[in-house]
Amino acid sequence: MESSNKTIAKNTVFLYFRMIVTIVISLYTSRVVLKVLGIDDFGIYQAVGGVVGLLSFLNAALATGSSRFLTFELGKGDFRKLQRTFSTILTAHVILALGIIIISESLGLWFVYNKLVIPPDRFNAALIAYHLSVLTAVIHLMQVPYNAVIISHERMSVYAYVGIADVVLKLAIVYMLSLGGIDKLVMYSILMCLVTFIMTLFYHYYSSLRFKETKSKLIMDMIIMKDVLGYSVWNLFANSALALNNYGSVLLLNMFFSPGVVTARAVANQVNMAAYNLITNFRTAATPQIVKRYAVEDYEGSKSLLLSSTKYSYYMMLFLALPIYLVAPQLLEIWLGQVPPYSVIFLQLTIICSLFQVFDASFYTALYANGRIRENALISPSVLFLCFPIVYVLFRMGYPPETYAWASLICYAILALFVKPILIIKIVDYTWKEIFSVFYPCLKVTIASCAIPFLLYETPGLLADNIYVKFVILVFISLICVTIAIWLVGISSSERQCISRVIRLKLNHN
Repeated sequence: MESSNKTIAKNTVFLYFRMIVTIVISLYTSRVVLKVLGIDDFGIYQAVGGVVGLLSFLNAALATGSSRFLTFELGKGDFRKLQRTFSTILTAHVILALGIIIISESLGLWFVYNKLVIPPDRFNAALIAYHLSVLTAVIHLMQVPYNAVIISHERMSVYAYVGIADVVLKLAIVYMLSLGGIDKLVMYSILMCLVTFIMTLFYHYYSSLRFKETKSKLIMDMIIMKDVLGYSVWNLFANSALALNNYGSVLLLNMFFSPGVVTARAVANQVNMAAYNLITNFRTAATPQIVKRYAVEDYEGSKSLLLSSTKYSYYMMLFLALPIYLVAPQLLEIWLGQVPPYSVIFLQLTIICSLFQVFDASFYTALYANGRIRENALISPSVLFLCFPIVYVLFRMGYPPETYAWASLICYAILALFVKPILIIKIVDYTWKEIFSVFYPCLKVTIASCAIPFLLYETPGLLADNIYVKFVILVFISLICVTIAIWLVGISSSERQCISRVIRLKLNHN
């Protein structure tokens, strides 16, 4: 237990290092790309990419199954089964890549021609960007099995360094956009495809060099494939709902509003994803241990790790979400200079939604480790599917763009507070007492954290009028309040003693 906890801690440090570098570079890159492409071209790229993104549920469903079965077989220690599992998964991804090409270049292409709102003078460039987005998606799909095997082996240092290399290459794209006379949107699409190709080559090379199971030939073990597909088919329905919620919203916004509104949502999502990656990194480090403990029938150890990691995931998200919500107008103005309309409200609603997504994603890990995801695949997506037609009707009735953000927020609140807890209680033998042992401290910390910052936020004249001073004051006070609330009401006395002891040891050592 102690050894695995140290592994989680070490891997989390690598992933946090990756996160900090990628956030800084990604936010700067987004600012410059938005400036170079312009609000409309940036929105067009998001829209045509959204058509391909709708098919990402196929990839996501198989990727989740790939990671789960590779991690499970590592926990079991059967190398021959592990080797055949990887080879079968790789073959399945090749077949899926061919399927995505066929669908994208037929049905997807029809949608681009007939449904997307694209200025006539930008249509040819948008069409080229679409074809390149399809190629990029297929290349990225072939990266997934190798990415999954690296995570299963918990080689987070490599995962971290490659992630940093990825954003550095995308930073180079920013400067290359200013070269030559080629259309900026087309050039951006070409370079993004090239970066994905380079990253995929590296993942393939590293995995082939380090992990023997990746050196086997392409085979299709039908018994393994049946298990993976049996797991992934249920995930397919769940991920189709997520894709519809994420990428369908882009297409809806494009159909009813201008490309600038699509840009506003994309900008809000980038800030939110930068913050949410903090939680994703922590869960990426913890999930293999949760699954491996379950694989060796250490059910209590798996449960304990999941509950504690969920609580701390929420605290980390709140640590970022509160200041981001309060300084959203100043943050976007400082970051972008030119803020697209609706960006602030999109960002504020999306960052609140992420707090609920912490519970939704964390509790799902219990079902993921157990391997029984049928009920979740039927119930959770049904909630998200309802969001799309309801918002479509509301848009036709004249409701504003942020309606989709409100609908998503309500859906994820239902999933986090009711659906996922009930499922893990019924399927994985959790209890309501254990669920509330996570909810209750998170609620106390949230209430205690928000009182003073929101008082300052809502009361005119309490803060300086200068945008930079107001930004610094709100961020500083928010972080202090969250930290104090976590220390006083968010952790137990034994956890406080443990943390104090570690700090004293570090100070004495230094």
